[in-house]
Amino acid sequence: MKYNKRADLKRIINATKYSLKGLKSAYIYEAAFRQEVWCCCIFIPLGFIFGDNAIEKSLLVASVLLVLIVELINSAIEAVVDRVGCEFNELSGRAKDMGSSAVFISIILAFITWFIIFLF
Repeated sequence: MKYNKRADLKRIINATKYSLKGLKSAYIYEAAFRQEVWCCCIFIPLGFIFGDNAIEKSLLVASVLLVLIVELINSAIEAVVDRVGCEFNELSGRAKDMGSSAVFISIILAFITWFIIFLF
């Protein structure tokens, strides 16, 4: 099979477009994501400022970005569940609650990370 560099480049460009479209959509339609983005605008620079070394800076920034990642996944789960049907379904509710719990745990992880680095 012949290797096609143009096809690979086009796939990368398209994937980037879809990713940016998803970020834009999340920002427009998801209030929690917007709030977390603004928190990131504050905490990411603070992570670079207050981290004493590369590992601390990485942990501080990554813990904040992880919240955004998990929020995107939670929003995707909620969108799919809502698309399937509007009527109450126990499994749908459970899926949404679990997604929300994942966001909650990622926020706790960020708090713990920042607390430990600043405490010690």
